[in-house]
Amino acid sequence: MNYGTLIVGNGPAAHRLAGQLRHHGHQGAITVLGAEPRPAYNRALLTSVLACTLSADDLVLPRLPENVQVRLGITATRIDRVRRAVYTDDGTVYRYDQLVLATGARPNAPAITGLTSSDGGFSEGVRAIRTVSDCEDIPDGRTIVLGGGVLGVETALALRHRGQDVVLVHPGPYAMDDLLDESSGRLLLVHLENVGVKVFPGARAAEYAPGKLALDDGHVLDADTLLLCTGIRPNIELARAAGLAVRTGVLIDDHLRTSDPHIYAIGDCSEHRGAKPGHIAPAWEQAEQLARLLTGHNARYVGTRLVVRLRTSSIDVASFGSPGENTDRLATESVTLSDPARGRYARLILRDQRIVHAVLVGLPRAIASISQLVSRSLPVPSSRLALLLGTSADHWSNAELPDDAVICVCNNVTKKALTCAWRDGARELTNLVRTTRATTGCGSCQRAVERIYRSLSSTTETSGAT
Repeated sequence: MNYGTLIVGNGPAAHRLAGQLRHHGHQGAITVLGAEPRPAYNRALLTSVLACTLSADDLVLPRLPENVQVRLGITATRIDRVRRAVYTDDGTVYRYDQLVLATGARPNAPAITGLTSSDGGFSEGVRAIRTVSDCEDIPDGRTIVLGGGVLGVETALALRHRGQDVVLVHPGPYAMDDLLDESSGRLLLVHLENVGVKVFPGARAAEYAPGKLALDDGHVLDADTLLLCTGIRPNIELARAAGLAVRTGVLIDDHLRTSDPHIYAIGDCSEHRGAKPGHIAPAWEQAEQLARLLTGHNARYVGTRLVVRLRTSSIDVASFGSPGENTDRLATESVTLSDPARGRYARLILRDQRIVHAVLVGLPRAIASISQLVSRSLPVPSSRLALLLGTSADHWSNAELPDDAVICVCNNVTKKALTCAWRDGARELTNLVRTTRATTGCGSCQRAVERIYRSLSSTTETSGAT
């Protein structure tokens, strides 16, 4: 008897996999088990819900094909690898031919005195941002955001956008210090202070009591709410109990297989070649490659080049590649633009005329151009400075972008796809997004999509089209 493919988890990676399996011609049964009672939604855009620029409903991902069975509010409790069966908390047993673990991760709670209560939960006033429910009913008053990575910065700016008093505490010398260099990090720090976020860099939380957070440098901060943005811990308990090889995450090879040839893992719960979890782009790519593999195509996952862009309207910050990849050793050329008075900075590391690593702040046109160069593996223009300032003849403005320019990398949405959807009647931004799925991945292309939308709207108004 054929049991088909069973997917444990209903986050973005699981949702993408289920849809792509059908897209690539998977003929067997597909069953998805989701622990949350909500339909699948885009977790990467949670800070937009915090900022009140999107509603929880706006994050819901498109419906899967009717022949994909989705069970919500169901938690997998045990895997029987011999029977190829998964047991759930409601007593149901699901058999499988292939099992995919997409169990995600949970917030990491640092070892801080008073952070947790006697029952193991968070103490009064402590929250984390991982689900839609976490974003609901954030109390007014002063909020301390603990952790200055991407999520911490986006959270702090989102709360300021809605008018809250926000403090950001980060142990590093500047926010996002794992992705930015010192100059770009300092500019981001200045911006945070300018918009009203009080930042304590180089400080660690030492002790928490409801209403108070003590730092190791002697400061004691008032806190109506403490929001943890201190990383994640992959959910590996189910895999470990089944005897699968785990380390930080569930270990997988280039075919996304675990130590059991019938079990695969993708997304934040997985660990591939030692890469750190916590970014949405690898999850999308893993889902796509696994869908191809499970439908008989020749595919391998060899890693995802890290591209991070802050999802906020108040400052443009982007990082391409990782500073930890020995980029300076690989470089044949380094280009730096520093204009702190105007809040602008860029550093490009090039090899063979192509970008190995880049960090940019305050240069939205350059970020858009470099995104295209990186995604298409194109050489940089001869005038590096003109590229960064957006004045090069080789630079593509919004109107000049080629039709095949990929605007939304997560969903492979080109400028042409957006234009065609517009011409076919998707004349509202929400309809354009719903039709093409642009911005529903990591969300970093949101401003680019909005600019194209405004350009299309302006062209229509000028021509008098309806």
